[in-house]
Order: sequence, then structure tokens, then C-alpha cells
Amino acid sequence: MSPCFVVSGTDTGIGKTVFAAALAGALNGYYWKPVQSGLDEETDSELVARLSGVARDRILPEAYRLSMPASPHLSARLDGIEIEPDRLVVPKTDGPLVIEGAGGLLVPLSERLVFADIFAHWQIPVILCARTSLGTINHTLLSLEAMRHRAIPVFGIVFIGDENPESQRIIVEMSGVRSLGRFPILPDVTPDEVRRAFRDSFDLTSFTEVAA
Repeated sequence: MSPCFVVSGTDTGIGKTVFAAALAGALNGYYWKPVQSGLDEETDSELVARLSGVARDRILPEAYRLSMPASPHLSARLDGIEIEPDRLVVPKTDGPLVIEGAGGLLVPLSERLVFADIFAHWQIPVILCARTSLGTINHTLLSLEAMRHRAIPVFGIVFIGDENPESQRIIVEMSGVRSLGRFPILPDVTPDEVRRAFRDSFDLTSFTEVAA
């Protein structure tokens, strides 16, 4: 079977969408953002379409497109709807699939549901994107603990930012979760630079030898 991954993060705005674009492009796969909050600027699906190099029909439509750039539970409420877990069904594809969450694992989708609950139901391996900057140890270990509590399979950690050997080391040591590599902050976020950064930072076979 083709590999399938969920890309989540320890926080919002850490660069996980750029990494998701790089991974989808490297795998020549599909990309799906189940819930998009905020439509006035470039959406995550549009960004991945621009950066990944995959065919436009491999960028799958969101289950929910919410107007306000806010937590999905609030954005949905402002749009007069409630996010229903039964609509968050993983699409069937004939190739690798990269699924991107919104913000962190405990971002609420409704008054009773967080993203981690959906991930636990799916049982798809999660790639956790973590900053390398100050605060990453606490945020990353808490995120991994939340996944363990829900028996969510963890594929590995992707560090994003400048090299921080001690933070990266202690997170791996204390969590027992492997590091897949480090994706740098790119001064020029272009398709060519995204491809080059992934090629220089990761072993693609780490992602291709797993089947969901």
C-alpha cells in the first residue's frame, strides 16, 4: 500500500505547510487539508499546490472551508455550522497521501472534539513538526504525551528552524521518538528551494518504506 501520513505541529505558524508541500512533492503524492480556517489570503491547499510541484488534481478539496482565520471551532460557529467528525473521512487515493492538520493537536474542532481525537480514530502515522527555537522541548514533549494518551501512532519528529543540537537531542532522548531530520527556514520559499531543502535534509526512503 502507498504510504499515508498526517502532518501535525506543536503550534501554529511553524512551517508545517511548507514541509507538507515538500513531502507531497518528494512522494509525488496527494495532499489533503481536512479543515481550512481563513479564506481571504492564500490557503494551505493553494500554497501546497504552488510549492509542491504535484498535479493540481492531487490537491484534494477540503471537507470544510471556513471564512475566519481562527480556531476551527470558532470559525465554524461564525459561519453558522458545526464540524461533524463523520465528514472527516480520509480520501482513497492511488498514491501516497499527506494530510495536514490545523495548528496543534489539541486545536478544537467543536465544543467536544479536538484534532487529536480525529487522528486517534484514523490511526494514520503522525509526523510531528516542532520548532527548534526556545520553548520547543516543552511543547514537543507535551504533544507527544497527548498522542500517547490517545494511542495515536507517531512516525517521527521533523524539526523546523536553525540547528539546535541540544534541544533536538533531549527531545529524542526523553520521548523515545526518532528524528526524521531538520527542515530549515527558507529565505526564499520557492518550489525549487523547497525541493532542494527536502532533498538535502531527509532520506526519502524513510517515508517510502512505510505503508498505512
